[in-house]
Amino acid sequence: MDERKLVEKLKQGDENAFKTIVEAWQQMVYNTASGIVQNAEDAEDVTQEVFVKVYESIGSFKGDSKLSTWLYRITVTKALDHIRKKKTKKRFGIMQSLFGTGNEEAVEKPDFYHPGVKLDNKEKAAVLFKAMNHLPENQKIAFTLNKVEGLSYQEISEVMKTTVPAVESLLHRAKSNLRKWLEKHYENK
Repeated sequence: MDERKLVEKLKQGDENAFKTIVEAWQQMVYNTASGIVQNAEDAEDVTQEVFVKVYESIGSFKGDSKLSTWLYRITVTKALDHIRKKKTKKRFGIMQSLFGTGNEEAVEKPDFYHPGVKLDNKEKAAVLFKAMNHLPENQKIAFTLNKVEGLSYQEISEVMKTTVPAVESLLHRAKSNLRKWLEKHYENK
């Protein structure tokens, strides 16, 4: 079914249209969220939040961009919101432990494995994803959309609502920052 017809049916409340959208884009949304939040359970939560948002706000989708571009925007926003909420909870937990109300031990999360990475590259990918956590937010998003999701610079500019030269700059800085972090990481091994 053509994308415009699918969107129109969903705007009319057609549950089958919603099911079709979820089935068609669920993996893309999950992979993008996973690349940003770097935790399988969090990525599942973000994926659910994205499709709830799609269902609730499909009326605001004007069709100026492709549906996938709109979904990427929602996914990036929801993933970043999720990270911010976790950081807030973590800060609150630290405050609790300082004042003696929380006695749980801090556990470092295990290495993250993205579902799209081949088995023989899992260890290298885990180090790369760890390095990506050190990137500024916009660089991390641009890098994830380009290198993990395979989007073109033009598509990334549409998702991030910026220019192609800005995306090129973000990716250049991201690669430079990753190179520096990885050099330090491997020097210390």
